[in-house]
Amino acid sequence: MRSSAGRSGHRWRVLRENLRMQRRPCWLCGQVIDYDAPANDPEAFEPDHYFPVSTHPQLANDPGNLRASHSKCNRHRGNQPAQQGVWHQAERW
Repeated sequence: MRSSAGRSGHRWRVLRENLRMQRRPCWLCGQVIDYDAPANDPEAFEPDHYFPVSTHPQLANDPGNLRASHSKCNRHRGNQPAQQGVWHQAERW
């Protein structure tokens, strides 16, 4: 499977934009996301697959499988199983 599976194409862009428009806090740490930050910023918005694409490729473009997250939180989690409430931001806001 391609490494970008579930993260490219028209459908992905629409799903990503719909999630961005909701302006939700990060589901992993609960903190506010900077939706205007550039993509390479750790505080920037990044869609996270609740069930990782590596283990659930059939859910790659399922809107119910996407959660709003910080880039840093999503990358820290990697493809670990979803365990809401386990991930905590290091510093208090």
